[in-house]
Amino acid sequence: MQTKTGASHQISFLMPTLGAQLDPRQPLKQLADTLPWSEFESAFGKYYSEEGRPAKPVRLMVGLLLLKQMFNQGDETVVAGWVQNPYWQYFCGMAEFQWSVPCDPSDLVYFRKRIGEAGVQRILKVTAQLHGNKAQETEVVVDTTVQEKNITHPTDTKLAHKIIRRCWKLADRNGVKLRRRYRKAVRQCVMAQRWRKDPKKRKAAHRALRKMKVVAGRLIRELERKLPECMKQEQRANFELYRRVLRQQTGDRQKIYSLHEPQVYCMSKGKEHKKYEFGSKASVVMTKTHGVIVGAVAHEENLYDGDALRPALEQTRAITEAQPARAIVDRGYRGRKEVDGTEVLLPGKPKPGQSKRESAKMRARFRRRAAIEPVISHLKHQYRLLRCFLKGFVGDQINLLLAAAAWNLKKWLRDAALFWLQLLRFILNPQTHVTSSIHL
Repeated sequence: MQTKTGASHQISFLMPTLGAQLDPRQPLKQLADTLPWSEFESAFGKYYSEEGRPAKPVRLMVGLLLLKQMFNQGDETVVAGWVQNPYWQYFCGMAEFQWSVPCDPSDLVYFRKRIGEAGVQRILKVTAQLHGNKAQETEVVVDTTVQEKNITHPTDTKLAHKIIRRCWKLADRNGVKLRRRYRKAVRQCVMAQRWRKDPKKRKAAHRALRKMKVVAGRLIRELERKLPECMKQEQRANFELYRRVLRQQTGDRQKIYSLHEPQVYCMSKGKEHKKYEFGSKASVVMTKTHGVIVGAVAHEENLYDGDALRPALEQTRAITEAQPARAIVDRGYRGRKEVDGTEVLLPGKPKPGQSKRESAKMRARFRRRAAIEPVISHLKHQYRLLRCFLKGFVGDQINLLLAAAAWNLKKWLRDAALFWLQLLRFILNPQTHVTSSIHL
């Protein structure tokens, strides 16, 4: 059920409100007063019913999602830290300081599923519009990266062992007595993999892997014979997944690298320290001059960078309500000179007859393109893009959009803090000319 809007909290006349006790110069308080929270309430109100128990306020849930991403917290840690931080409570719409947790951490999971990818994209749109004209530039910088999934490095031995253990659990849960469990044989096969790189024991390791696959196949067939019909229908998709894993070979395409995240694919980005990464490819679109993120798209397939450019620009048009005139990219986008009316600029030799002025302008553009590389690094190490813990491909897209929204909000906070520093500098030394113009 949707919460009642406009409900006033009874405030003690002996104690001022929470907002009156906080420092008005604090950037997070200014951000809380600037964000259009009513827009979120009207947009997400359609996801709630008119009946049932009242839900948590929309501002509280959106605020917790943004705080989690901005300060690199988990669902449990952001809820625990919310109790100790009055600025976080004010950011989430509290009129008085609260002593208890605002919600269960699992409520954030349900809220993300409720609003979905479209709702999180609306949050990114609001954070981009918060920067005004800085998000309306005609030139954007585009690059791709890998958002790794929360899985271990995949090997055939791990996958076969996980299938066997899942079969054991399924049999125990449904009271199926297996003809043989192969516990000792499986343990010996797993131990044989420890010396897989030893030339003298490599053949024994390969034999052990083949035996584990045979054992897994036997358990799957026995469960299909002995399980009840309703449970057999429920596990049909899992059994098909298990068989596909056991059949796949080293050089196959569209391989399965994880049982709980089967949509994960393998990417090689040419990194010396990390040859392969397992997750989803992500495109990031940033304005050239001011560095506001106006697009963030996760790709369900390992697309060529040139093919990944169109969905990224489509999302940019939906967020900024304008088509970028030029997209500055690296040489990985070779083969694309124009996409839906947007000119694609790649570094290369100057065109015949190009003036020195135009050549210098193009070199400046490509030097500025390199600015997106540290932005992507910040997204990974400070805004939870390094490893996605959310379930499925929808979780990849939601995590990427929230990381981009957190970057925009943190950029706004830095501008707000810099404004007060510049103002203090001007008051102490009025003769100093403030060259940078900062708008809240």
